[in-house]
Amino acid sequence: MIDTPGKPENIRNYLVQRLMEETGISVEEAQQLIALIGYEWPSLLREAHILAKKKSRS
Repeated sequence: MIDTPGKPENIRNYLVQRLMEETGISVEEAQQLIALIGYEWPSLLREAHILAKKKSRS
């Protein structure tokens, strides 16, 4: 089976990578956020920033 850019798995991988790069959260954290929130980028970014701040305080 060929991976095509329009498939949800590719979108998910792209969002995981982008969240990690932009906010510094882990792969697991990014995957959990997507599972909870879906693909709504502004919401994902907001929550990822919150997670990143909590991690930096610890």
